[in-house]
Amino acid sequence: MKGSVRKKGKSWYYSFEGAKINGKRTRHERFGGYTKSEALDSLRKALNEFDQSGKTFDFSDMSVHDYFNYWYEQYVMKNLKYNTQENYRMIIDNHILPYIGIYKLKSIDPASIQKLIDSEFEKGFSKRTLEITRSVLSGAFKKAVYPYKLIKESPVKYIEMPFYDQRNKKTKDALKVITLEDFDKLLAFYPEGHPFHVPMMIAFQTGMRRGEVCGLTWNDVDFDEGTLTIEKTMIMEKTDYFLGTPKTQSSYRTIGIGDSLLKLLRTHRKEQMKNKLFYGQHYEDTNFVCTKENGDPITPNGVKWHCNLAKRETGVDFSFHSFRHTHATLLLENGAKDKAIQERLGHSRIATTMDTYSHLTVKTKKETVDIFESLMKNN
Repeated sequence: MKGSVRKKGKSWYYSFEGAKINGKRTRHERFGGYTKSEALDSLRKALNEFDQSGKTFDFSDMSVHDYFNYWYEQYVMKNLKYNTQENYRMIIDNHILPYIGIYKLKSIDPASIQKLIDSEFEKGFSKRTLEITRSVLSGAFKKAVYPYKLIKESPVKYIEMPFYDQRNKKTKDALKVITLEDFDKLLAFYPEGHPFHVPMMIAFQTGMRRGEVCGLTWNDVDFDEGTLTIEKTMIMEKTDYFLGTPKTQSSYRTIGIGDSLLKLLRTHRKEQMKNKLFYGQHYEDTNFVCTKENGDPITPNGVKWHCNLAKRETGVDFSFHSFRHTHATLLLENGAKDKAIQERLGHSRIATTMDTYSHLTVKTKKETVDIFESLMKNN
């Protein structure tokens, strides 16, 4: 029986032909190591075991380190969005492998996972970080149970998450909600005509995410209906960008915009046309709404740079996501319906909207008390 090895990314894999099933040939590919010699050695062992037992090689003896890399390449990179891939890679390398990477996959028990989570908690990592870590662990071990059939049961299903006191976490300060006074400072720093003015105003008046704003093209703007359609997002891959799909299915949406933003966009479109004539063949005609003078798109990295500059120069403590939080908070404080805000922001669940914003608004709390007090007086 013959086999072969090949390199995929930074890893080497071996493959060999197994017994025919329903008269058809079957080929098996497995993770072999990080060098060609390791893969060839793994192939020899697999062929010996196959010949001796009549079974394909059982690679459940591999380390947790090797298994998570295998799962990452075979599942995460093929099925999840780029930003999620990057996030998972960071979690694997920094929050999982340092604890259990050296052990055999089949030796990991619930106590090992619980110790990992408890250690991360004791180090002061946020609730969100631990939730993502648990999600990555759960996904990887679930695949190890099926379809890989390397272990019989996932050790993650028995762990308990540490208790976080969230009473004072999501305040306006924590979310960096911008006051109108501070927003005036930002407008003075990035006035109309500056390349960052348009993306800043879009985010402030719509609550769109950074990648959604950068990915907006002119065919997404309906001047007649007064709407913006979100159906793509700009994603950074190191220094390059590409267009991907929105964060969730609910992130696909069409939202209404007011006359002030429509007027700004019309003016901005005319300026783009003038710049195109001025720069001629040197103009980058990308059809993006948010661009520099030469037509180059404003990327998420560029947005971050402009925010950091304004933060230093104006003293306003904010991030681009602050515009989204501010938009939602202002809507809530001025009587907008919860469901309408959820749909406008593109949240999958209304619980996400309410958990994030409903308890921030002192004005809303006071109005609730006034309503009940009025009912008591009338009765």
